[in-house]
Amino acid sequence: MTDPGPADQIRAAAQLLRTLATAASTDTDGTPTAHWTTAAFADSREPVLCGDYLTLDDGRRVPWPRLVRGGSPQRPAYMHVRHADYIAAVDPTVGLALAEWLDAEATRLELSIHLGRQEEYGRHALAVARQILGEEAER
Repeated sequence: MTDPGPADQIRAAAQLLRTLATAASTDTDGTPTAHWTTAAFADSREPVLCGDYLTLDDGRRVPWPRLVRGGSPQRPAYMHVRHADYIAAVDPTVGLALAEWLDAEATRLELSIHLGRQEEYGRHALAVARQILGEEAER
């Protein structure tokens, strides 16, 4: 058996990331948790990690549900495995590698002789960048 080539490694990483992200996109009770954010709550001194938003009857959107639970003297803080596994897979080293890739893609696009086709040629990097920036993925 031969070692997997670069394309095989990239596809395997993409599949693992897709599996972990899919699992992390819902809470164990089925509540959507696909758009993570931090929010300040009156009962916590620090911002709290939330999994999505809940629309109230008056139309306001509030961050919900909390992904880190517990955290009192009687109950230590914990997180469901599906969310913890995803965070562990996409740790700060992945963020730094992703930033390097985005920089390389931006440079490649800047050097392109087809300036009018940057949206097309950079669509994957743009989709990632727009998600990170909190913008719509599709333009």
